[in-house]
This record gives sequence, structure tokens and C-alpha cells, in this order.
Amino acid sequence: MKLVYKMEDLECAHCAAKMEKAILKLQGVTACSISFLSQKMKLEVAEGCELSALREAISAAVRKIEPDCRVIF
Repeated sequence: MKLVYKMEDLECAHCAAKMEKAILKLQGVTACSISFLSQKMKLEVAEGCELSALREAISAAVRKIEPDCRVIF
């Protein structure tokens, strides 16, 4: 399943790359691409993946790298 989310207050491309790596380690995520310029995250997740738990894990990973940044789900 492909998903696209808007990012808010993403401040640098280096942080976006670190977020991608962290999110790719989450269970159920098969692909992740974060664009600093467009402030968007593109995800591919496995079918049957629990989206609410995944969203919480993604938010935690993003905040750990850049505390002011948030994902608009």
C-alpha cells in the first residue's frame, strides 16, 4: 500500500535522510522517501500492516531526529 503524508517544519535534507533510514527499520515499512523541498513523505507498507501503531512509531522516529518536525496524518 502506498501512502503520502505532509511534513511540517522539516528543516534540513540531512535530517530527512536520517528519518528515512530510521523509518525503513520499522516493521511493515517496505520503502520510504522524504523530500525536504516538497515537505512530503512517501511510504510503502506491507498489506495488513496496523496503520495506527505504525503512525505512532513514525512520529516517534521523526521527533527523535528533529523534535519540532511533525507528520500530518
